[in-house]
Amino acid sequence: MGNKLTACTSILIGKGASIDGTIMIGRNEDAKAAWPKHMVVHRRGEMPSHFISKDTHLELDLPGESAQYTATPEWTDKDGVFEEDGINEYDVAMSATESAYSNPLVLGYDPLVENGLNEEAMITVVLPYVKTAREGVQRLGNLIAKYGTGETNGVLFADNDEAWYFETGAGHYWGAQRIPDDSYAVVANQLAIQEIDFNDPNNFMFHPGIQEFVEKHDLNPDPATFNFRKIFGTADRSDAIYSEPRVWVGHQMFSPQQATEETPESTELPFIMKPDHKLSIFDAQNYLSNHYEGTEFDPLGHGEHAHKYRPISLAKTQESHILQMNRPGANIHWLAMGVAAESTYVPFFNGITDTPAPYKRGKLPAQLNSAYWIFKHASVLVDSHLHDFLPLLRDVQKERNAAAIKMIAETDRRLPSLKGEARATFLTRQSDSYATDTLNAYKKLSLELITKMTDYCELNFNTDENL
Repeated sequence: MGNKLTACTSILIGKGASIDGTIMIGRNEDAKAAWPKHMVVHRRGEMPSHFISKDTHLELDLPGESAQYTATPEWTDKDGVFEEDGINEYDVAMSATESAYSNPLVLGYDPLVENGLNEEAMITVVLPYVKTAREGVQRLGNLIAKYGTGETNGVLFADNDEAWYFETGAGHYWGAQRIPDDSYAVVANQLAIQEIDFNDPNNFMFHPGIQEFVEKHDLNPDPATFNFRKIFGTADRSDAIYSEPRVWVGHQMFSPQQATEETPESTELPFIMKPDHKLSIFDAQNYLSNHYEGTEFDPLGHGEHAHKYRPISLAKTQESHILQMNRPGANIHWLAMGVAAESTYVPFFNGITDTPAPYKRGKLPAQLNSAYWIFKHASVLVDSHLHDFLPLLRDVQKERNAAAIKMIAETDRRLPSLKGEARATFLTRQSDSYATDTLNAYKKLSLELITKMTDYCELNFNTDENL
């Protein structure tokens, strides 16, 4: 996230590191505990030819006809659209942004640009206009180089072949790295890219003047290398408490045999890691839902270190998403509204033409005909008596997860016989049916929780049944 408080956590998984050969990029959008999101489909040609940002007032002419794409905009565009994540009709996925910090030395020579291109607009002006992940990196890089940015951010891209992580290091300078097929990366509000190999265009992209800029202003603390993180980023005490523990727990989950020497406050955690085992969609979901469970740092625990570190999943998560690419059937935009640990990831197939009405509405104050608020309602009820109610939530989550896999498998079997409009109609119907069933399951859960809560009132007394 950008100017909505520095938050968010990201994961990228290469196709050789996943259990099923898919590529996954995902992120938690963290800003406010009560700030609704919508899930929408923008149809081909829907976007205007000229864009004006309500956040920074940047104006852009947009190229050609916009592609169809999914997105999760804010409930209000008063401060901008913040579309955050989506997959377009060319099977390009994008998630923006993972907030980070640049150091004062770098910013002294290339300050952030007040009216530049920020998180608020990135999906809107990039995703509808690119046909590969690499094109997405290049388009965003060109725009940042030309117009500048007012934030330090990381942006995730993927298509059916590869995943990329893009970072802005200052007002105009940027770098991007391809995630190796056999590897994954987890990122938590710090600049993450390490050594850039300028002679390897297959795996690195960058601002064409970045080397000259760094050399001219003596910004590289180790001129024998070009470590993007060390040149542009920060490494202070706040990073050790806020950011590094979330990277550490990801390495403990996926690479415990390699990460034995790592601690939650390690300052040199590697960006690229190989998993000890192949990773599934549920591994990605479990990472974005993580709150240090099983450790002394779990905020739901009662130890002295229970609130020492900032967890991955927390109350301020507006939505969590995983964009799953290179699938044998249709690619999937997985979306969990609200707190990922207390919600369910709903699969929306790429190629759908619409989403259910509850996913397109929701505002302040709360309204219980909105998907965002239906999930949040169950979440706050569970929080009221966590010990008693968490098992009931877990039962719903397990049932819905199994139902998702069954529905996806059934969809994949049918897809080869469907083309054009029939395919789009079928994908939309399948997505809508699961999404609606999941809302109904959470409504039922909320009613069950309210019923159980009726006897928790402090105005209670053990009355003699014989009276």
